[in-house]
Amino acid sequence: MSKDVRAIFAGSFDPITNGHIDIIERAAKMFSHLEVGLLINPNKKTLFTMDERVDLIREATKHLDNVSVISFDGLLIDYCMKNNIGVLVRGVRTIADMEYELQMAHMNKELNDGLETIILPTSKTYSFISSSLIKEVLHFDADVSNLVPTCVIEKLKEKNK
Repeated sequence: MSKDVRAIFAGSFDPITNGHIDIIERAAKMFSHLEVGLLINPNKKTLFTMDERVDLIREATKHLDNVSVISFDGLLIDYCMKNNIGVLVRGVRTIADMEYELQMAHMNKELNDGLETIILPTSKTYSFISSSLIKEVLHFDADVSNLVPTCVIEKLKEKNK
């Protein structure tokens, strides 16, 4: 663990998946504090409200003492500067993810030289999972119980009624 280094893992998490939880658990071991940040994007249509997503992430990460959940709008690098966060944690599943995250890492570094990006490859168990895919297969009543935390299953069932 990096002592006194705060990190953030940001995304829309609609919904949070076991792949996200895997990255969060691994990153929480690396840093003194990890924030899971929900980006507010009014142009993005989501299944869950911001409050619902915050609650689901808090429930799914309650076993991690050094993890907190926040939501914010604006640029991630601005949030990091205002809140003394020095590391962005990003998860990648594919080469396409890696290309995108590398571009973002370079842009973020250009805008804030003090900010580092750590890219964690997803565990192979979760390499095919995405929030979009979860919502897509759920539309056809597929069983996704092994792909998302238990608290998410309950909420997904409510939304799918």
